Amino acid sequence: MTHICSFGLLPLVLDGTLWFNLSSMIKFNSTRGGATFSLVATILLTALAAIVIVPLFLWFGCRIEVPNGQMAVLSRKTGADPAPGTIISSPDEKGLQLDVLSEGRYFYNPFFWDWEYHPLRDIPPGSLGVVFRRYGADLPPGDILAKDGTKGILADPLSPGKHRFNPYAYEIQEFPATPILPGQVGVMVSLVGADPLTGKPEKVNTFIVGDNEKGVIEKTLDPGTHYLNPYLFSVVPVNLQSNRFELSGDDAIDFLTMDGFPVRVEGTVEYAIRRDKAALLTHEVGDNEDILKKIILPRARGFARIEGSKGNALNYIVGEMRQEFQDNLTKNLREGCGKWGVEIRSVLIRNISPPEEISSIIQDRELAKQAATMFVQQIVQAKSKAELAKQKGLAEQNKEKVDAETEKLKATIQASQEAQVRQTAAEQNLAVAKLQKDAAVEQAAAIRAKAEGEQTVIRAKNEAIAKVLNQNAQAFSSGDAYAKFLLYTKLAGNIENILTNDNPEGIAGIITKMGESTPQNNP
Repeated sequence: MTHICSFGLLPLVLDGTLWFNLSSMIKFNSTRGGATFSLVATILLTALAAIVIVPLFLWFGCRIEVPNGQMAVLSRKTGADPAPGTIISSPDEKGLQLDVLSEGRYFYNPFFWDWEYHPLRDIPPGSLGVVFRRYGADLPPGDILAKDGTKGILADPLSPGKHRFNPYAYEIQEFPATPILPGQVGVMVSLVGADPLTGKPEKVNTFIVGDNEKGVIEKTLDPGTHYLNPYLFSVVPVNLQSNRFELSGDDAIDFLTMDGFPVRVEGTVEYAIRRDKAALLTHEVGDNEDILKKIILPRARGFARIEGSKGNALNYIVGEMRQEFQDNLTKNLREGCGKWGVEIRSVLIRNISPPEEISSIIQDRELAKQAATMFVQQIVQAKSKAELAKQKGLAEQNKEKVDAETEKLKATIQASQEAQVRQTAAEQNLAVAKLQKDAAVEQAAAIRAKAEGEQTVIRAKNEAIAKVLNQNAQAFSSGDAYAKFLLYTKLAGNIENILTNDNPEGIAGIITKMGESTPQNNP
């Protein structure tokens, strides 16, 4: 960020040595009679001064560089005088100004302004800052919160982080934040506001106040970290988890029975504070110790003294009245303490101690009763064993009977299944045989038809051959002549040379005979 200061400083710059030189030059030029030339020189020198000196002055004299994590506080040197005792001046008065410069670059005339650097206020995590305004009118007596134009404490605290406040105008005090743990609530007490009793007599002994009044606020804080102004609110953490108190030692309950024997009861009470009653209960009664001493223990002791005197000592030791006493005590505490906002979660009576003078008698009686009970239990146990043996024998007998019937049923089922399997196999074999028989019949018919067809073909072929042979034989006038013709035809193609003589008994004779038997064809 860049801010340019006023150029009203230029006459001051020219009012020094530079103005002296210019005046001397004008005088020098006037003696020479060159008024026009001196005027031009004056203008040129003035422009040169404005171009060179003013930027240098702005950069090195007016520039403010506010680094990171800091701020600049301005103080005005000119203007009206502030009233006596004024800490922060108004914008048109001399003195410290309220607004500060954040990180960046600014230009302010050092003849009109002064400045100084201050670090930002860093509020660490888990803390808060309370801001005090140092300037303004004084507050009325009894008031601590600042109003418009007055000194005092600002209502809104500063959360963790960096904050930019004028250190001359404000003071910041650091306080730890208010942590509310899981299982707790925070009860708030307003430290400022109107007096709830002013003009309201009906609110006497009223612990919960309304809005903008001093006192205990009904609304509580949930678990977490809260940033509350400690000058405005006081916070008391209240545990809502279960608390156990041991009724033992000095805190045990003692009472007299109807027959005058002292009895001591020891046990445990588990209780918790209800959330909707936490604010009222903690300020009307107090903390957990006050709740025990003022609400739970007095009611438990009072109930024990009244109820305990209604029975004999023996009943509280060996009778059913012990459990009844515990149940009645639990019911009474829940009804009585619940009105105050205390939830009784359980009451357990662990031990009831009788007086020493009757404890041995009661103990012997109890031992005798226990022995008699043990004998009765032994008889019952023996009868149970006999009945158990009987039932066991019957069970084994029934088991054997069931096993035999099971085996019989299994054999019957198996035989039936095997018979069905054999019958199914026989039926399948019969069906296969029938199929095979039908196939054989069809196959025989096919073979017969094939043989008849082949016979017909062979007969036709033979008849055709015989017919041809018969015709050929008729052509040769006899069968022997045709046979010789065939023989000679077969042999003639394969005979190349014949060596013989003219002996009719030799090979030549065969040829001669062949020639004689061969028919003569007409030319």
